[in-house]
Amino acid sequence: MANPLDLVHLRSLVAIADTGGFGRAAATLHLSQSTVSQHVRLLEKRVGKPLVARQGRATRFTQPGEQLIAEARRILAVHDEALERLAGTERPTLVIGSTETAAEQVLPRVLGDLRDAFPEWQVQFHIDRSTQMVEAVRGGSIDFAVILAFADDAPGRSVGELPLGWYATEEWLARRDVTVPLVAYVEPCGMRQRALARLADAHTTAEVVAESTSLEGVLAAARAGIGVAVLPSEGKAPSGLVPVEGLPALGTIGVHVAARRGLEPAVESRAVEVLSRRFAAA
Repeated sequence: MANPLDLVHLRSLVAIADTGGFGRAAATLHLSQSTVSQHVRLLEKRVGKPLVARQGRATRFTQPGEQLIAEARRILAVHDEALERLAGTERPTLVIGSTETAAEQVLPRVLGDLRDAFPEWQVQFHIDRSTQMVEAVRGGSIDFAVILAFADDAPGRSVGELPLGWYATEEWLARRDVTVPLVAYVEPCGMRQRALARLADAHTTAEVVAESTSLEGVLAAARAGIGVAVLPSEGKAPSGLVPVEGLPALGTIGVHVAARRGLEPAVESRAVEVLSRRFAAA
């Protein structure tokens, strides 16, 4: 009997086709890009033919690659359907994504409301940056996500908004200078862009002195007194920080629910209703 095809490797190949690249497939599957690349190499070794041809940054499948993707979809569909039948009466899983940006103040209540809204589902949460959440929703690995975005590029349905503010340590306030040292997320980040634009409009010199891919990193830099962070809030400063007065107003950032294609309309509508009620009462 020939060596069987590995289902995990096939799932990586299909994810590359669905998302358009190795990096996005890795994010969707919660794997490293090197792991996804290794899966493809093992499949190529197994079938004895190249499956992917690189064209600059783009990914193109060879003819054998296209054929294997079609077979992989059928194999995975049969496999997943069998597991669903064997699961019997187990509760279905609902994967909810949420932005980490407002984690300290907003998320505990929001996630609690969402868990209570879907008692018939086994709810799993995935916390990340809004930009990563949008990609995961588009790739189908998350059912719906609660994200922060400005109106001009906001996906999904609006459920509310949060005020943005400048925050730093009291020690930094005591020695603040004319130039504003900004602590921010790495690009792309709408809040970072809003902060720099408002400072430029006010003819205030600014410099990004620290950046991070995570909320934890942004908060750590601000709490270390390195500079000023721009964060959403529900009326109180993050722990260890205080509001910074005298800088341009930042306005608000919208809260949106973005749902994957094919999600049951009733599930999306219930999430929108619950979150709209939450932010209306805030």
